[in-house]
Amino acid sequence: MLKSWKLKEVILMSLFAVVFGIVYLLFVHAANIWAAVIGPLAYEWMFGIWFIVSIICMYIIRKPGAAFLSETIASAIEVLIGNAVGPRLILSGVIQGLGAEAIFAMTGYKHFNVLVLMLAGIGSAVFSFVYGYFISGYAVLDPSFIALMFTIRVLSGAIIAGIGGKYIGDVLLATGSLRGYAISRTKKGDINV
Repeated sequence: MLKSWKLKEVILMSLFAVVFGIVYLLFVHAANIWAAVIGPLAYEWMFGIWFIVSIICMYIIRKPGAAFLSETIASAIEVLIGNAVGPRLILSGVIQGLGAEAIFAMTGYKHFNVLVLMLAGIGSAVFSFVYGYFISGYAVLDPSFIALMFTIRVLSGAIIAGIGGKYIGDVLLATGSLRGYAISRTKKGDINV
C-alpha cells in the first residue's frame, strides 16, 4: 500500500495522525461534558471530528490507503495517550477509516471535490454507526431515537469531517506548506469545487 508513497507523504500522514490522535482524545472529554448537559446525542454531533484526519490526509496526499491508515494510526495514538476505551478503539479507527476509504476508492482516487469529501465523511459515519449498533447495543433503543442518532452522525460526518477537512486542507494549501503534495498539483479552479 505504501510502496508508491514518498517519504514526505508518510511523514505528513503520520504527523497528522499524531496531532489528531491528541485532538480526538481532547474531544472525548469535551463530548463527555456536552453529554452531561444535553444527553447522549451530544456524541453524535461531535462524531465528525473523529473522522476528520482521514479526509484531510486523503485530500492532501490522494493515494490509496491515506484515509484508512491515518484514521487507524490516530486511533492507536489516542489509545496510547490514554483513551479509557483501550485497544477496542483501534478497531473503531479501522472501521471509520475504511468508511472514508471506500468512498475514495469508488471514485478511483480521482475526485476530491467537496461533494466527495462530504460523502467520505458520511461513509465514516455509516460504517461507524453500523459497528456501534452491534457493539454498543443500539438495538434496545427506540427506533425513532436510533434514526435521530444516525441522522445527526451522518450530518456531522458530512459537515465537520467533509467540509471541515476540505477547509483545513485549503487553508494549509494557501500557506504554501503543501508544495510538492498532490493537492498542490490541482488546478486552482478545482480546489474550491
